[in-house]
Amino acid sequence: MLITLLAFAVAIGLLVTIHELGHYWVAKRCGVHIERFSIGFGRVLFKRTDKHGCEWAISALPLGGYVMMRSQVPEQAPEAIKQSAFESKTVGQRAAITVAGPVANLLLAVLLYALVGWVGTQEPAALLAQPPLQTAAAQAGIEAGDRVLALDQKPVASWSQLRWQLLDKMHTGANIDLTLERAGGAQVTRSLYLPPSLLEPEQDPLALAGLMLATPQPSVRQVIAGSAAARAGLMENDILVAIDAKSIQSAKQFVEAIQARPDQTIQLTVLREEQPLTIPVQVEAHLDDKGIKTGRVGIMLGANIEMVTVRYGPIQSIQQGLTRTVDTFWLSLKMLARMVTGDVSVKNISGPVSIADYAGQSARIGLSAYIHFLALISISIGLLNLLPIPMLDGGHLLYYAIEAVTGRPVSDEIKLVGQRIGIALLAALTMLAFFNDFNRLLN
Repeated sequence: MLITLLAFAVAIGLLVTIHELGHYWVAKRCGVHIERFSIGFGRVLFKRTDKHGCEWAISALPLGGYVMMRSQVPEQAPEAIKQSAFESKTVGQRAAITVAGPVANLLLAVLLYALVGWVGTQEPAALLAQPPLQTAAAQAGIEAGDRVLALDQKPVASWSQLRWQLLDKMHTGANIDLTLERAGGAQVTRSLYLPPSLLEPEQDPLALAGLMLATPQPSVRQVIAGSAAARAGLMENDILVAIDAKSIQSAKQFVEAIQARPDQTIQLTVLREEQPLTIPVQVEAHLDDKGIKTGRVGIMLGANIEMVTVRYGPIQSIQQGLTRTVDTFWLSLKMLARMVTGDVSVKNISGPVSIADYAGQSARIGLSAYIHFLALISISIGLLNLLPIPMLDGGHLLYYAIEAVTGRPVSDEIKLVGQRIGIALLAALTMLAFFNDFNRLLN
């Protein structure tokens, strides 16, 4: 819980600060006086004024921030004061100041992805599992152990790269060509169609298509002292082969089989130093959160997934970071557009509870996963703020576009109506996000 809270706080603090620094930096370059730079909303908890008269503050509500610029200067004020007000700037300068926040978030994502690419990461290899019958992958002739070398002739370095490319293709519905290396070394090409209808809420669309990461048989990563497994003599690194002569193909299958056998003795077949052993294990019974009796043996599972090192040079890292950011931005925009048209469920929208959970999970996995999470959320913040909704940066950009075309500012009356619409839309979006969060918790 503490890791989750810390990871979430660091993420929000960093991403909001970068966003507001974007506004701040361009505003200063345009000659606008900054009165306050605040991380958070509401009551000011801490503040300090610099030599230029800007008040740097931390406020009570940490879900956001703002840059307060000089505005609505009295007519009798000195000319220098009037020229440092936001309203005195050209429509192009005001638009540049406004768009700088989202752009800063997108640039941060580029740098974060570039950093990970330059340092290098260990990622699962693009090895495919046996696809279930009737799926698109099975019908295309994909087999267990196929290694993906390229998608539509574009090289694939890892499973994560393959996944992003497949999801992007799926949003528009596309026929794809996968260049595969078979277990014997032969190269083949298989074609399949990925329809947008596979983008179901709370399900893995790639799994629905039959495209799944190959995972080896589960193994024993740790034996809990005093447990049924310890009493039976199970050891670390034992590979779990079968329960009561029924083969085990995945960790999920093993867990489900054990949970279904409380107070039963099973014959567990393992491979120990490449030698098969069959060990009787008395499965313990315990009550789960719903009061249902389930079985457990007291081991932590692991799997020796084939990993590859993905590393780029400095220039290529920046190129990859830019490509990944652009791809993620457009993929997110396509997803949002399909939500608006009803083709994708709004259940995919996450709120602060889910985001905090993702922050904690990624932080526990490691620094690389957490940096990937930061980049993804930074892109989401940039995209959200560019939406043409009054109250957001995109809403202000819409006003400036109208002003540039008509030659006069949008009237205060229209802005007031827009503000009410914006508040209503953002309130509805917030409530939907919280509703989805609590539904996920309950389920």
